[in-house]
Amino acid sequence: MLNDKLHSYIEKLIPNREPLFIEMENYAIENKVPIMELAGIEALLQLLRIQDSKKILEVGTAIGYSALRMAEALPNASIVTIERDLERIQCAEEYMSRSKHGKQILLIKGDALEVEEIVSGQAPYDAIFVDAAKGQYQKFFEMYSKYLSDNGMIITDNVLFKGLVAESEIESKRIRNLVKKIDGFNQWLMNHPDFHTVILPVGDGIAISKKKR
Repeated sequence: MLNDKLHSYIEKLIPNREPLFIEMENYAIENKVPIMELAGIEALLQLLRIQDSKKILEVGTAIGYSALRMAEALPNASIVTIERDLERIQCAEEYMSRSKHGKQILLIKGDALEVEEIVSGQAPYDAIFVDAAKGQYQKFFEMYSKYLSDNGMIITDNVLFKGLVAESEIESKRIRNLVKKIDGFNQWLMNHPDFHTVILPVGDGIAISKKKR
């Protein structure tokens, strides 16, 4: 992970966002809603631009921040996003209704492990972005990777979990168990027979997985 000085330096270089995005960032801080760190989402958006993604699946909408950022960055893309938390769904719908980019987004309401039939109806996807319950990452990957286009990629957020994956002593049993699951997912993903994967220490750590030819 980058040290705090470098992290702050990179964030200061990032251009200003639309007022609505600033509002969403502040809301997330005030209400402790996990959204992507600035450097992380800029990396995500650049990857999607390079690929010129036309159809994107997002597992984990939260308040709709990353979905709207993706829609703004890729005006010709459509985004399918999944969320199960009713309060966050309501918040996301409100933000989407206030944004000119909201019409590019289809919000599926439900548990990502239970809406496969709906998601499959929109396939294939050029990119899949996983940013939901960390303990379920492998299940999400296994369930939805089959709906990826031949040249598609899967981007998974929070795979370094604030650097805790490299710590040997963690006091909290709950955090220790979660770190163990994330580390297990990382090990599994890096050795996946069908994907090339690299982990970048940007934001909270993102894994980029590309289908093997």
